[in-house]
Amino acid sequence: MRKSTQNAVREALRKAEDGMTAVQLEGVTGNPYRSIIGSLKCMPDAYIDRWETKGKKKYVSAVWCVVIPPPNCPKPNE
Repeated sequence: MRKSTQNAVREALRKAEDGMTAVQLEGVTGNPYRSIIGSLKCMPDAYIDRWETKGKKKYVSAVWCVVIPPPNCPKPNE
């Protein structure tokens, strides 16, 4: 069974206040790009904050962030 990259991705994004691209996450976590993209798509707390363009060819990259729940968030009654 393969280890999920979601925990590593979530930890890295929580530490990055301004978000990270999948390529940046690949460098930080050491996980393959495709695994990171797959994890981001499955994580309900991950979202695209904005798009960045880089280089002469204007490559567009999504900058991902995660929702950080407040420590005093009440649990549902049901």
